[in-house]
Amino acid sequence: MAGSILVRASSDGTATTVQSLIHHPMDSGFIKDASGALIPAHYIEVVQFAHAGTVVLTAFWGPAVSKDPFTKFSFQGGKSGDALTVSWVDNLGNKDSLSTTIS
Repeated sequence: MAGSILVRASSDGTATTVQSLIHHPMDSGFIKDASGALIPAHYIEVVQFAHAGTVVLTAFWGPAVSKDPFTKFSFQGGKSGDALTVSWVDNLGNKDSLSTTIS
C-alpha cells in the first residue's frame, strides 16, 4: 500500500507536534457488503513513530479504529531538519512506512 501515509511534523525548539493520516480501510469483519456477505477483517494492528531512530510512540490498534485513522501527538525534543519515520503493519501482514523531515 505504497503512499498510504500523510504526515506533518513541526518543532518549536522544545517539542515536536506530529499529525498523520493513514489511508486504510480498517474493516472490522462485522460489516456486510451489498450482497449480504461479511467483509473480511482488515485493520492496522501496530503503528510506530520514530524520531532519529528512537521510537516516540507505539499504538496498538484493532478493528474498532475508524477508516483512514488520523493521529496527532507531541513529544519532547526534535528540531527542524531531524528525521521522523512512521510505519504500520496490519492483520494481513501488509505494511508501509514513510520518512520525513521535521519542519
